[in-house]
Amino acid sequence: MSGNNLVLPIVLWGRTAPTHCISSLLVMDDFSTIITGCHDGQICLWDMTPELEICPRAMLFGHTASITCLSKASACSDKQYIVSASESGEMCLWDVNDGRCIEFTKLACAHIGIQYYQFTIGTQREGRLLCNGHYPEILVVDATSLEVLYSLVSKISPDWISSMSIIRSHRTQEDTVVAVSVTGILKVWIITPEVSRMQDLDPVFEEESKPIYCQGCQSISFCTFTQSSLLVVCSKYWRVFDAGDYSLLCSVSNDNDQSWTGGEFIAADKVIIWTEDGCSYIYKLPASCLPASEHFRSDVGKTKEGSIPPLVYRIADRSDKQLLICPPVTRFFFSRREPFHKLLIQGDSAGRMSLWKLQVSFTISLQEAFDKLTPVSSGIIDQLSVLPGKDEPIKVTASVYIPSQGRLVCGREDGSIILVPATQTAIVQLLQGEHMLRRGWPPHRTLRGHRNKVTCVLYPYQVSPRYDQRSLVSGGVDFSVIVWDIFTGEMKHIFCVHGGEITQLIVPPENCSVRPPPHGSMSAFRLCSAVSVMPRTPAGALDRCVMGITAVEILNACDELAPATVDALSHSAVNLKQAMTRRSLAALKNMAQHKLQTLATNLLAADNADKGNLPKYSHNALVVQAMKTNLTDPDMHVLFFDVEAVIIQLLTEEAQRPNPMLVSPETLQKSQAGADKGGSLLAHKIFKQVKETMKETIKEHLLDEDEDEEEEMRRREEKSKSLSLLEYNLTMDTAKLFMSCLHAWGLNEQLDTICLERLGMLRPHCPISFGLISRGGHMSLMLPTFKESLLRQLSLATGRKLSLSDIVGKGTYGVSRAVTTHHLLSVISLANTLMGMTNATFVGEHMKKAPARPPRPGGTPETPRRTPAAPPQPSNPALQAQIKQGWSQLAAMHCVMLPDLLGLDKFRPPLLEMLARRWQDRCLEVCMMPSRNIESKLKKRKNKKTKKQTKKPNPPCNSSDGHLRQAKRVGHHQFW
Repeated sequence: MSGNNLVLPIVLWGRTAPTHCISSLLVMDDFSTIITGCHDGQICLWDMTPELEICPRAMLFGHTASITCLSKASACSDKQYIVSASESGEMCLWDVNDGRCIEFTKLACAHIGIQYYQFTIGTQREGRLLCNGHYPEILVVDATSLEVLYSLVSKISPDWISSMSIIRSHRTQEDTVVAVSVTGILKVWIITPEVSRMQDLDPVFEEESKPIYCQGCQSISFCTFTQSSLLVVCSKYWRVFDAGDYSLLCSVSNDNDQSWTGGEFIAADKVIIWTEDGCSYIYKLPASCLPASEHFRSDVGKTKEGSIPPLVYRIADRSDKQLLICPPVTRFFFSRREPFHKLLIQGDSAGRMSLWKLQVSFTISLQEAFDKLTPVSSGIIDQLSVLPGKDEPIKVTASVYIPSQGRLVCGREDGSIILVPATQTAIVQLLQGEHMLRRGWPPHRTLRGHRNKVTCVLYPYQVSPRYDQRSLVSGGVDFSVIVWDIFTGEMKHIFCVHGGEITQLIVPPENCSVRPPPHGSMSAFRLCSAVSVMPRTPAGALDRCVMGITAVEILNACDELAPATVDALSHSAVNLKQAMTRRSLAALKNMAQHKLQTLATNLLAADNADKGNLPKYSHNALVVQAMKTNLTDPDMHVLFFDVEAVIIQLLTEEAQRPNPMLVSPETLQKSQAGADKGGSLLAHKIFKQVKETMKETIKEHLLDEDEDEEEEMRRREEKSKSLSLLEYNLTMDTAKLFMSCLHAWGLNEQLDTICLERLGMLRPHCPISFGLISRGGHMSLMLPTFKESLLRQLSLATGRKLSLSDIVGKGTYGVSRAVTTHHLLSVISLANTLMGMTNATFVGEHMKKAPARPPRPGGTPETPRRTPAAPPQPSNPALQAQIKQGWSQLAAMHCVMLPDLLGLDKFRPPLLEMLARRWQDRCLEVCMMPSRNIESKLKKRKNKKTKKQTKKPNPPCNSSDGHLRQAKRVGHHQFW
């Protein structure tokens, strides 16, 4: 999808939660949100209640490598920004409220630690990000633009920085940055207001460099309770230093086999240290480490490094005992504002969050959150994948969407491949309707050939037009690659010569050589061009002897100068002779079809150029993208709706639809006569002549026994016809699905009835998991568990207890300003487009026409035969007026009254304020205008027929101010 278009994602997660192997962790200052980054590059937002309950809300996509560190990037609570960094040098600035990517950049170095630093210049506050990692300095980055301003450089013994800490001074304006290098050298930089204002100047060198012999430093933290101690944690020991002269106060070694991975001060006299296996230990510091004690610094300078502090508490047992593939991430946070919690939070490779407040307070994983959902989260083809007697559907392991056909191809874990209309299967999974009771709905086709899981699916024609548009290629773990005819469902070729599972199918570049391997035939070569890896057999031994057309094809393919699109019918004389020799009617028909297409292209090329045809709009109204956070996960699918493309396609089809009021026998005869005068007559005559010539040639050279081949071709065509999926209007189905998901159901029962009965929309099953696309293609997707957080948020905002049914349809308008803006702009623009179309209603579609059938108790659902599309409804002026009124009421309600009806004025986007003022008069006026115009036309027509003067009906009030006053008097619900 294009970057500047308004694109709204809708995601179907399925019942299996995405893999989230946590690599970094952060808690916001207000203790309402937890952010976790994972090794696969995604970021998860978790909501935390004052009762310390955790619920996953959204997942952010944009990084291409493992997340190495997270940090807050703002100090104010109304704009909660975080910054993330990955192993590939990517940095992203995110808005925590809606998951929007505000800024991103990529550096040549990877960060392993980021800390936020705010300073004041006069009355203005600015933020900086101090970054350390696999480079010998500390980079100072602007927290808003992510631009590197200057660096803190080591003059003595420069090396990579393992960890750092910022010591804020409350007495002076000089702050201190303390860091430890990988070789155990402690570095100190002084940051003054003058240094903070630096940009593109000379680097800042350290004020002090001192060896403290702490190799492999894991973390360094400053004691904010006493302002006089530093805790340095290494893998085999942890030490406490004086923050004044950095002398050693205490040292403790690790006696067991586990390594320390971090630590923090939890009080003036207590520290908590955790290990790589997830265990944590709380120690009480000796008196020599406490400034308030008379024994403070009593052991400094002695040979003994200090007394071993006693162990106070041990947090060892995790609630989840499963084997972890990497060490968990543990962090300690304490709040400086209400509620004053001191929390130890841990995230592991299973996507589990555990929270301690001296004991386990709460623990939950992504999969457990998914399992608690009622109703369960739907996958893209769950209705076709749940087998009798089983609770879990067959997992989708590979997918490809074909926009030109509106089909979605899904390879499954059992080796089968399902072909299904994308909009219809999405409607089944997301929206209510009688389709929920139909056996085998949506219409689908099942391809069976793989013996085990399908790992990859490719539609080559979608990548390059030089491939046959009927061919679909699939690979599986059974070492096989299969070529299918996508229209007939027939298996054309199967190749099982590989020595391992097929992991990827790719299309080679246009200028790739078409020379086949020495052992392959032409069919094998064409398959090889789509397989990522194909072994070659040693040359030198006679493999086989080929003759006839197969030999000609191999010789043509071996020509290095031949283009990549070698046509087997390019040599007409040779192919015609071979076809006659073989008495092949199919070959002759194939050749004739190619020649006719070439002739038609040449004849009409000049005519089309003269007419100055406009370029075809390249964007697709709907794109279905299969995604997974980890290679072991099943596919989850995201539906990308391009609002601009939907509008353009609706208007294009409206312009191409004939107007029955303007079509008459006279005009039709004139148009046909005019067409005959042009180039179409010439094309018709030439086509007719070529067909007759080919027919005579076939009769002269073929015998009667070839009728069997013709009968076989006829049977194949019938098979293809019977296996074809249901015909339907893809554009209208896309608009139906989109508008049904976006409408704020439940706010106005009268308007909901109009949407269901007059406009043909459908209610959602449950709150829709929308997404938000931001800068650079970065994306946030709401997890299906977001409704728990939303219910709590809306209940607090409205002051009343809400149920799940209360937020179905309207709940997403309380997520964030950005999401609300996108949704309302989409609803208003699409409703305005449909309001100007003829018969723009979804009532009467094929979903309403097909008879309902009771579900069969067992077996595989049968594929329904092709049914004709529903005929267009008659052009009824009164019905047209009602449809236009319905769309205008829908647009007016979403534009003007939605935030007020929700009781969420704070979620009214600033852009909607201006838009509401513009639409306030128009929507209410357009709502009444269609009926007035239609009534006037009907009255004139009736007067002409009966020649009777009728009394003119009183026109409705045309004052929008009057409508608004009326709405305020009787209430919004009653008004609409």
